Amino acid sequence: MRNVLLVILLFSGGLAYGQERNVRVYDSLKLALDDNGRPLYFFRNIYTPVCNTGECKPVYINFFWDLLGNYTRFTMPANEVLTKTDHREFQEKDYAKLQEIIAKETSIFSELKMEDLVVKGTEKISDSVDVKTGATLKTIKNEVIEGAVFTCYTLWHLAHGKTTDEIRSITETLADASLLHSFLQSNNHHYQYWAMDKVINAKGHVTAAYEADIVRIIEGNNIFTARYALQKANSSFFAGRQLWLWETADKAVYPLQMAIYKKMAGLVLTDAVALKVAKALTTGNQEQVKSKLEILAAQPALSQTVKRQLGPFAKDIQQMEHKKHSN
Repeated sequence: MRNVLLVILLFSGGLAYGQERNVRVYDSLKLALDDNGRPLYFFRNIYTPVCNTGECKPVYINFFWDLLGNYTRFTMPANEVLTKTDHREFQEKDYAKLQEIIAKETSIFSELKMEDLVVKGTEKISDSVDVKTGATLKTIKNEVIEGAVFTCYTLWHLAHGKTTDEIRSITETLADASLLHSFLQSNNHHYQYWAMDKVINAKGHVTAAYEADIVRIIEGNNIFTARYALQKANSSFFAGRQLWLWETADKAVYPLQMAIYKKMAGLVLTDAVALKVAKALTTGNQEQVKSKLEILAAQPALSQTVKRQLGPFAKDIQQMEHKKHSN
């Protein structure tokens, strides 16, 4: 079993964000904690040799990941710099480009071995690399820093792969109610997806303690996490939230609105909500009106009040019902 130590550390040189002093150490991987002992992010103080053109040079760098192993940034230790093959030091623009390169989850580096990327004994991009990747040489050259191809390649692989798996394994052991609430309320969509899979089971049942968090996600600004929550939660979650769901649809952007309408077609609506849907048939484009008609056509029965509100749309609903029964 991995030894876990809790140490107190005062950071300097921009190594951490500033408010945290507690660090939990998992071998060379470190977990930063806030003053209340809650996990913040992982980091590692890296030393690695980068070997190119027949010589190896040491690289010292600090990497940071979120709690699910997604790389976020790097910093340089005090008095350390990165250099190119001709011993020129990285400029500010090189560090900025390196951040862009390492931050990419998918990269040409994932598909290639180092010997496939460059001409042996040089930093020159191989003429055959475009055949191996399907990318143009121009695209590939934009993915690296001239004179530092080996550095880019080595650091990208250190930021991704095994470290991500290691971090996820650690975070699994830390998952408690506090962490799940924190993830669900986060602006980090990786956290939200991960936590939703924990609190919504395969049948779509939402654990009661996290219902309010799921509601906030559906109301939130991220259409992708909102739609995921909407689709993952079952109809029973929305049965008592019909009015809220309808009002949320009214405020939602078009793609999410259509997804909400689809979810509502699987609910048995109260008369009050069905009446609101019927009154809204005169607004919206053709697809929106069709979706609202499908909500009403899916109901086991409509009250006389709702039927009177339908007016000329009653015929459309009858046709939908007839088509449904004939199938």
